[in-house]
Amino acid sequence: MRAIKVDDITESVRKLCMDANYVLPCDISDALEQKQRLEPWPLAKDVLGDILKNINISKEDYLPLCQDTGMVCVFLELGQDVHITNGSLEDAINEGVRQGYKDGFLRNSVVKDPLRRINTSDNTPAVIYCRIVDGDYLRITVAPKGFGSENMSRIKMCKPSDGQIGVMDFIVETVSLAGSNPCPPIVVGVGIGGTFDRVALLAKQALLRPIDQRNTDPYYAEMEVALLERINMLGVGPQGFGGKTTALAVNIETFPTHIAGLPVAVNINCHVARHASVVL
Repeated sequence: MRAIKVDDITESVRKLCMDANYVLPCDISDALEQKQRLEPWPLAKDVLGDILKNINISKEDYLPLCQDTGMVCVFLELGQDVHITNGSLEDAINEGVRQGYKDGFLRNSVVKDPLRRINTSDNTPAVIYCRIVDGDYLRITVAPKGFGSENMSRIKMCKPSDGQIGVMDFIVETVSLAGSNPCPPIVVGVGIGGTFDRVALLAKQALLRPIDQRNTDPYYAEMEVALLERINMLGVGPQGFGGKTTALAVNIETFPTHIAGLPVAVNINCHVARHASVVL
């Protein structure tokens, strides 16, 4: 049994909140550079260039990539041979968010009640997901999610008879309806299977996978490629100005489901597809 102190968890979350908001993962920035080189539409090419300038300024000057610094989603892989000591795991995570957003001068975007709309003033609470795994480690992934893109996400309980064609049509329709609202070029996280609640989590988890890594199942890998091609043919383009680059990637995650169901969720992320991880 390995002990991990809550103070170490708090400090890790504090730093991850700032790192995720300031430095874009390399797979995203590399894809944007590639798309900028290949984009034939001059206006779209210029917009992609501006996005890349913003990314570089944020990294060099340690400034937020976007004014919407997101609601913090925290994904944990907790080894079954780990014992959390000196306090509560959930409290430690929220304290890390509180400190990270204060120390990093990041915008507080969370309201305590969804209808009465009073700001919590420290961007807590975080949305926390924990998966128990083998081993004696704790992996923490912090993924701040802005709501310009979150608001464009959708879920549908398809019929099994809808099949692959129905699923793909729903995904493309969701992106088309979103248009320029989620600040394209976007990353499209897709969940297929499970239950009503599980499929939404699958879609969000799909956004954490590097966009240069396809699904390990060739069937879904081919589906990701086909969907990306269809989405980029919509012509929405960077920030809605047209062009070939509406999306950078489509990532699909799946889970077994009931014989009578075919749940599908689409969680859209803007080009600021932020996340950062650490292993304790």
